[in-house]
Amino acid sequence: MEKNFYITTTLPYVNADPHLGFALEIVQADVIARYHRLIGDKVIFNFGTDEHGQKIYQKAREENKNPKDYVDEYAAKFNKLKKALNLSYTNFIRTTDESHIKAAQKFWEICKKNGDIYKKNYKTKYCVGCELEKTDSELVGGKCPLHPNIELEIIEEKNYFFRFSKYQDKLLKFYESHPDFVVPGFRFKEIKQFVEKGLKDFSISRLKEKMPWGIDVPDDPDQVMYVWFDALINYISTLGWPEKNIDDYWPGIQLCGKDNLRQQTAIWQAMLMSANIANTKQVFVHGFISLNGQKMSKTTGNVIYPDNLTEKYGTDSVRYYLLAHVHPIEDSDFTMEKFEKAYTADLANGLGNLVSRVTAMAQNYKISSKNPTQLTKKVENNLKKYRFDKALNNIWDNISASDSLINKTEVWSLKEDKKITILTDLINQIRQISYDLTPFLPDTAEFINKQLSSPKIRKNKPLFPRLN
Repeated sequence: MEKNFYITTTLPYVNADPHLGFALEIVQADVIARYHRLIGDKVIFNFGTDEHGQKIYQKAREENKNPKDYVDEYAAKFNKLKKALNLSYTNFIRTTDESHIKAAQKFWEICKKNGDIYKKNYKTKYCVGCELEKTDSELVGGKCPLHPNIELEIIEEKNYFFRFSKYQDKLLKFYESHPDFVVPGFRFKEIKQFVEKGLKDFSISRLKEKMPWGIDVPDDPDQVMYVWFDALINYISTLGWPEKNIDDYWPGIQLCGKDNLRQQTAIWQAMLMSANIANTKQVFVHGFISLNGQKMSKTTGNVIYPDNLTEKYGTDSVRYYLLAHVHPIEDSDFTMEKFEKAYTADLANGLGNLVSRVTAMAQNYKISSKNPTQLTKKVENNLKKYRFDKALNNIWDNISASDSLINKTEVWSLKEDKKITILTDLINQIRQISYDLTPFLPDTAEFINKQLSSPKIRKNKPLFPRLN
């Protein structure tokens, strides 16, 4: 029976080219979306760009560009990931889209009508890098630990506030009644502890004369919406809210990085409660990718761009590494040495070599094989738990088992009838491996399937050419 399924990534800021760290999130989401299509679900997969706020405004000014021209340029770069990483997203939303702007203003009006938006004078420390207010307890040596090279700004003005404090008990009750709301569990514990300590109302607007790049606050021409309040609404505006009934797809699954935990699992959930909209079904939180033991930073030049990797090594090799060798939950370190080692051992000498050996032996015989209709149970179970790495380990165990069968039986030396029997088993095993790979390495799975599904099995070019 066909079901509706909705999944969304966070929206990256368009203040720099997309790097490998964000590629991790969008590839993980793509695997889940492809899996649900494979089992017959009707999928909406949302991606896009977050284009308002002080950070964007400052970057545009630094480059002497109109903010809209600036975000148009960078949004196009993010949309190019679709080809570079073979992504299957259905929606690409931009927070400068007119439909999103109207949705954000309507959301504001509902929250205000429900008594959750008010105006007051305030003074706070603000990190432009995070686009978040910072308390002294969150700082390390007077700096934001995530952006130590960016000077904190002191904001002192009259803005609108959201009554976040009102939702402390409601959030805790929601967490208690939805024990799988945040994955992994230690991130869920982290957000529970944050909420239990008490919530403070936060500013959701800025004075337009100081920072004009944002969505206008309804009925107040002197203020624009705070970027986080605006951006979070994309998860439902992309579905057509408020013009359309979104119940067929919402609530859905959200993916985010660990630096987005508070915004996605507490702030956004309180906003939904205020607007009387159902809370998110589940949030999966992934770790960070460092490069050679250091944080990726455009400033220091310590960045890997996914399109550069895919151009040289192929799309599925990059997808494979991100899914199999980057821990889906903990932080992981990337080096070119690790990447090339995995490419050679797992792809060229592993999967590629197996397919090449078997098709070379089988191309001289007429072999009928089974068409798989289900993922291997272990693969499916790990995928449902967001353990992409373990799911691929299961598949590579099956690759190793096929290699062992070849070597154990010395199939090349057998008589024809026995050889055909063993080769049939091997072709069936490879077809299952190919089917299991469909959500992870879609191009590779399709390539293998074509080799094995034609009237006559044929050896083709190497799946993963050896590195020079």
